[in-house]
Amino acid sequence: MEWFAAPEYWLSRLLVQRLLAALYLIGFLAAAAQFRALIGTRGMLPVPRFTARVPWRHAPGLFHLHYSDRFFAAVCWTGAALSAALVGGAGDLVPLWAAMPLWAVLWALYLSIVNVGQTWYSFGWESLLLEAGFLAVFLGNEDTAPPVLVLWLLRWLVFRVEFGAGLIKLRGDSCWRDLTCLRFHHETQPMPGPLSWFFHHLPAPLHRVEAAANHVTQLVVPVGLLLPQPVAGYAAWIVIATQLWLVASGNFAWLNWLTITLALSAVDTARLGAPAPPAYPGTPVWYLVLVIALTAAVAVLSYWPVRNMVSRGQVMNRSFNRLHLVNTYGAFGSVNRIRQEVVVEGTEEAVVTPHTVWKEYGFKGKPGDVRRLPRQYAPYHLRLDWLMWFAGISPAYARPWFLPFVARLLVNDPATLRLLRHNPFPGSPPTHVRATLHLYRFTDWRELRETGAWWHRTALHEYLEPVNLDTLTRSGYRPPLGRRIRTVPISRRKGEQGHPPGPPG
Repeated sequence: MEWFAAPEYWLSRLLVQRLLAALYLIGFLAAAAQFRALIGTRGMLPVPRFTARVPWRHAPGLFHLHYSDRFFAAVCWTGAALSAALVGGAGDLVPLWAAMPLWAVLWALYLSIVNVGQTWYSFGWESLLLEAGFLAVFLGNEDTAPPVLVLWLLRWLVFRVEFGAGLIKLRGDSCWRDLTCLRFHHETQPMPGPLSWFFHHLPAPLHRVEAAANHVTQLVVPVGLLLPQPVAGYAAWIVIATQLWLVASGNFAWLNWLTITLALSAVDTARLGAPAPPAYPGTPVWYLVLVIALTAAVAVLSYWPVRNMVSRGQVMNRSFNRLHLVNTYGAFGSVNRIRQEVVVEGTEEAVVTPHTVWKEYGFKGKPGDVRRLPRQYAPYHLRLDWLMWFAGISPAYARPWFLPFVARLLVNDPATLRLLRHNPFPGSPPTHVRATLHLYRFTDWRELRETGAWWHRTALHEYLEPVNLDTLTRSGYRPPLGRRIRTVPISRRKGEQGHPPGPPG
C-alpha cells in the first residue's frame, strides 16, 4: 500500500503532533484558570443556566450529563495532563490502537468545554483547534507511516483558513482593496502586542506592501498547498513566515501558532536533509479503512464551507455541525478606523457626587494605563480582555455579561479579580462601579519621548452610569444592558470632570 504511506513526512508528523498537543495544553490551562469567573456555577454566564435551556443535541458534551465547578476543573486538568503526555511523546510509546483514543479523548474533552463556553468560546480558533485535533486522531504514530490522505486533509484545512480569510477581506472592507487597512489595523486590533506601536509607525508605503502581501499570501499561496512538491513546501514556508509576522505584530491567541503547526504538514523535511525515516511495519487494514472513511466524511462535509467561500454572502468562522468538523474560517473582513476602550472604575464613597474620586481597574492585556507597553500573551488567550474589545465597539456585544461582571466587582469576587491585572480596592469592595468609553490612539515618536506614554486617550461618554449592589439587585443582575447605558457626553454632565483625556504634557 505504497499509495497510502508517506514515510518521508515522519518528522513533519512528529512536529505537527507535538505542537498541536502543546496548543491543547495551553487551551486547557486557560480554561482551568478562567472558567470559574466566566462560566462557572457563579460565573457571568453559568454553564448550568446554559445547559438548562440548550439540549445536548445542540451542544454535545460531558457537561449536559453532569456539571459542577469541581467536575469542570477535573476535565480541564485531565485534558492538560493528557496534552502534556502527548507533548512528551506518549502517543508513540503505545500501540496505534491505543494512541488514537488518546487524541480522541483530548478532542472530546475540549469539545465539551467549547460547546458550553457560549460567547467566551465563540472564536474561530476554538473550532480550528477542534478540527485539527480530530484529524490528529488519524495521523498515526511510530507503528505506521504517516498516511497520505490525512496529510492532504491537513493541507486542505490550512487552505480553508487562509483562502477564506483572503476572500472575506477582498469582499469586505474597501480598505483592503485600496491597500490602506494596515494604516489602522495595528492600532485598532483586539489586543496589541509589544511591537504593535512600532508596526503602526511603519512608513505608509510599507503598510500598502503589507496589505498587498496579505492578498498574495491568502489568495494565491494557499493554492500552492494543494500542488505537488516542491511547490507545496514553498507555499507552506510562505504561510509560516506570514504567520510569524502576525505573531510579532499582535496577540491572536493560538490562531497563528496553530496555522504554523498545520502548515508544517506540507513541508517535506526529507528535502531539508532530515534523517531517513524509520522502517515502518505494514499498515493495519482497520486503520486503512478508518482513514478512508475519514477522508470521505471530510469530502462530504466540505460542501458547506466551500459553498460559503464561493458565496457573495460569505460569513467568517462558522461551524456547520455541533462537532466543529470541517468549518469555515476568516478574520478581519472589516477593520476599525478608531479604537474605543471601555474603562471600568470604582469608588469607595457612599454617595456619588461631581467630585467623586474614581479608581481604575487594570486589565492584563487590553489597553488601559497609557504608559504601559502592551504585553505579549499569545498563544495564551485572555478571554475577558478580548470581549472587552468587542464591548468598546458596541454595547450589544456586552449585553449578556457586562452587568454580571460589574456585579462581581462590587463584591470583590476572587475568581473575577484573578482575571484582572490590578484591583484598586484590595481591602474592601467599591460602593459603586461605572464605565466610560474612551478613544485611544497610539502616541507618535515625539509624544513617546516627552511623556513616556504609548497611548493617548480621550474621554468620549458614559458607558454605564454609576451602579451599586442595590441597583443591580433590583434588576436581578440581568437587565437589558442597553437600558442602563447612557451615551451622554461627559462634557454635558454638569459639574463632573471626565477622566484626564491623555498623559500630562
